[in-house]
Amino acid sequence: MRWFWLTFFTVCPIVAVAFCVIAPGMDWWFPSEAGSPLGERIDSLFHLILYIVTGTFIGTQIAMVYVLWKSSKKDDTRAWFSHGSHNLEVIWTIVPAGILLFIALYQMDVWAEFRVVSQFPKEARKAPVAEVMARQFEWRIRYPEPGRILQIQPQPTDLYAVNEILVPAAKPVMIYLKTQDVQHSFFLPELRVKQDAVPGQIIPVWFEATKPGEYTLVCAELCGWGHYKMGARVVALAEEQFEAAMEELAEQQSDDGFADAGDSDDE
Repeated sequence: MRWFWLTFFTVCPIVAVAFCVIAPGMDWWFPSEAGSPLGERIDSLFHLILYIVTGTFIGTQIAMVYVLWKSSKKDDTRAWFSHGSHNLEVIWTIVPAGILLFIALYQMDVWAEFRVVSQFPKEARKAPVAEVMARQFEWRIRYPEPGRILQIQPQPTDLYAVNEILVPAAKPVMIYLKTQDVQHSFFLPELRVKQDAVPGQIIPVWFEATKPGEYTLVCAELCGWGHYKMGARVVALAEEQFEAAMEELAEQQSDDGFADAGDSDDE
């Protein structure tokens, strides 16, 4: 039985490291490459923590294999009891504490850029692109009329959409996140953005889609029986296309369904 455990704890780290090596090529770590500059920095933090954890795992496994191998040797030496080593206890207390402190300090600028409003890009703060209202079970979007700045309170000229957020690509944008009922979670996996929508609060969220395309938007908080329905998308457009899309949306929502009198043919 001793040899079984010796073999088991020898093979486990080898298999684990092998899986980590092939994981990037199999797309096992992330759903895709980060689609935003901030997402790339978040991925770098993830990789840093992964390397630290992997090194710790390999080191502890080597120590365990050594102890098992040492104890599996047959000799006439009697077992002996040791109270332990105060020096070792101090070392394996200080070293993990130092690693955790390093991680905490290393990630502070990324965390501040993502969560602290004063650290958001100025251009995004000056002109929020939309208000996103989460509700059971959809996302309602409110845009300002082209040429206007989005206000906290709805305006008569505001534009509305459901489950599709249009944003300019390659440009930092900010939204106001709200919820109409229960707690929801605004999650853009490709952009590495995740923020809870809390009842009674208006939460600024910023992100930047590096290139034009469609990005998945889901609710990452179990919000009721129709939670699965809250699938939507963020569509990043080139600047000119975004402006044209807003103008088209304004025309559609201001159209009363009747042709102008001057456009109708005289009978």
